Amino acid sequence: MTATSDRFPWPIPARLNMALAAVTWIGAAGLLWLGSHAEVWWHWLLACVGFGLINNTIFSLLHEAVHGVFHPNRRINDWFGRVCAAFFPTGFLIQRVCHLGHHRRNRTDAELYDYCLPDTPMWLASFRLFCLLSGFYWLSVPLASVLYAFGIVQTRVFREKVATFYGMRPMVEDVCNAPPRRIFSEIAFTALFQAGLFLLLDLNWIGWLACYWSFALIWCAVQYATHAWTPRDIRNGAWNLRVSRLTSTLFLNYHYHLAHHQHPGAPWTRLPDLIDATRPRPRWASVYWSLWRGPRRTDEPDPGTPSPELERELESAL
Repeated sequence: MTATSDRFPWPIPARLNMALAAVTWIGAAGLLWLGSHAEVWWHWLLACVGFGLINNTIFSLLHEAVHGVFHPNRRINDWFGRVCAAFFPTGFLIQRVCHLGHHRRNRTDAELYDYCLPDTPMWLASFRLFCLLSGFYWLSVPLASVLYAFGIVQTRVFREKVATFYGMRPMVEDVCNAPPRRIFSEIAFTALFQAGLFLLLDLNWIGWLACYWSFALIWCAVQYATHAWTPRDIRNGAWNLRVSRLTSTLFLNYHYHLAHHQHPGAPWTRLPDLIDATRPRPRWASVYWSLWRGPRRTDEPDPGTPSPELERELESAL
């Protein structure tokens, strides 16, 4: 059964999304438990790989909630989003602010990890890209949440020095300009949620970190492969990557990323129908492995600012 939101013309598969959320939350918790209690190595490996995949499904549901298309009821949408964010772990508003900022900055000088700009040293561009590919990009998200809670992210030194060095200053500025009370409350919710998982499931840090690093590697492998080597165009700088049907199902069509950027208000169930068949569709693996060769030099101009139409579409999620 689907429900239609007044904000978007596409039907939202609300009941399906809630069912998927419930199943994946239970599955993720079970795999975290197995990762901390496995007595044979292949049980532990199964837990790590399984959690890495199922937590990406949870992230895809979080992505739907960020755009306001998880459920047509805003309160339900946001509460499911908060729980999905807690599995990441991060705060829901942090993720929403960062992701909508990504839609505005896509392929601009402020968000370009596959290319090295003329005023950027190659070693720095390579460092940023390999941090992304090796999973440290994921680590920066929960770490930044902790640093925000202690007031470090908001300092001038962090914003002008640390965030600039890692190429994340616009994202950090957006977070610092968001309502602090809500960000603090959602960070606290996520911290309590993760603490509850540790206590109820008797988790240990080694098992938890192994499961989450597996998730980080898979998540990072998807995030930038959907944009690498695409035109420097804010709306059209993405790929509709070719992946197996199983992969497409697990990631809720996340690899159809060009369709998503062209239609940011479309639920995941509609993305296959929105693929432009005239555009190239490389395989995910070919794009991903090409990134390990390092960034390339470019002198292409910055694409500028998002169109008023795109701004209106993104504002609809708020």
